[in-house]
Amino acid sequence: MKIAVVGTGYVGLVTGTCFAETGNEVTCIDIDEKKVQQMLNMEMPIYEPELDVLFERNIRQKRLKFTTSLSEGIEGAKIIFLALPTPPGEDGSADLKYILGVADELGPLLKDYTVVVDKSTVPVGTADKVTAAIQKGAKVDFDVVSNPEFLREGVAVDDFMKPDRVVIGTTSEKAMATMKELYAPFLRQGNPIIFMDEKSAELTKYAANSFLATKITFMNEIANLCEKVGADVDKVRLGVGTDTRIGKRFLFAGTGYGGSCFPKDVQALSKTSTEFDYNFKILDAVMDVNHKQKTTLLPKIKSYFSSLEGKKIAVWGLAFKPNTDDIREAPALYMIDALLEAGVKLSVFDPEANENIKAKYGDKLEYGSNQYDVLDQADALLIMTEWSVFRSPNFKKLEELLKSKVIFDGRNLYELESMKEKGFHYVSIGRKVVEM
Repeated sequence: MKIAVVGTGYVGLVTGTCFAETGNEVTCIDIDEKKVQQMLNMEMPIYEPELDVLFERNIRQKRLKFTTSLSEGIEGAKIIFLALPTPPGEDGSADLKYILGVADELGPLLKDYTVVVDKSTVPVGTADKVTAAIQKGAKVDFDVVSNPEFLREGVAVDDFMKPDRVVIGTTSEKAMATMKELYAPFLRQGNPIIFMDEKSAELTKYAANSFLATKITFMNEIANLCEKVGADVDKVRLGVGTDTRIGKRFLFAGTGYGGSCFPKDVQALSKTSTEFDYNFKILDAVMDVNHKQKTTLLPKIKSYFSSLEGKKIAVWGLAFKPNTDDIREAPALYMIDALLEAGVKLSVFDPEANENIKAKYGDKLEYGSNQYDVLDQADALLIMTEWSVFRSPNFKKLEELLKSKVIFDGRNLYELESMKEKGFHYVSIGRKVVEM
């Protein structure tokens, strides 16, 4: 099948590459000429584990192509995916200008029946708006389908190739048949393809992400309570997570959620609720708690040091989660801003996100090429992202390089007993403080 994908961000590039991997002819379209040229040269514009292998293979085998021309890219395409940004506006609502802008252009370009798919996360009613925009210039039949993505950065390829489920929003039998044929290779193990109306599909994505964000936030509230009563959040998590009605995932306490999805989607669902005169109180609480949680370690750092002015703190982890270079809404950003304002000197390292942080902060920070570079003469270590490489460090090196054996851990990477034996002052989330 011939497919076009408009937009080559995390969602668009993974979508196009994975569809090419199952034998489809895919053309990815982007207005960024530099980025398109980079991809034509077989250079990955993003970091996503395992994607580079599929990306290079499908370019070599001529199933994956790139262009800046919308008319050229959609030529002969049976399905056109819109994988465009929907950034939050000032009021929290999703901004549809990129999607509707492309929809306006598509109408006159369609030559045969085409299925146009909203792959971006969009608010309820977007399919109707896209349909109206295309209809203005269309001379042939088409259908607009909602097909929300459920990709997790860091494991996006596996999520796409082996999906838990595929959600398709359409009332068109013709579009259903086309989408069923497209996704058949990904559902051979029996995972379901779920057909529903467009509005239900649009709401499903927001509902799923908002529920997961609520689950994370609830556990962070439990962690904060654990600190007050002297309980251990890790033990509470085990006791709660083994209840099959709840499940063990998304129950890890830390410095809050970030990234491109949860913050934006919770905010957008709350805004949609307001537009329909419904007060979604739970989501308002989730956003408030998560905002505070991102700097929950700050008062603990201030409490330990009599003054932060002139102190040097090493930071491990800058991306919003491991296995990505994405720093959007990363808790590390909030801590960096707060510590810089307090007069702290920061030396930072992330296995993949250093360059993105450097583009944002420039020479305000010192940057290390590995995790130990940043420790030299630092007064403390602050951990903000749970990369695997941080889980089993050389503690002897830490002891030699740090001015004092002090760790503030926003991801609860180490066992309390182990840190006590090693003689570190160790502060984590929802657990007792280990004193030196």
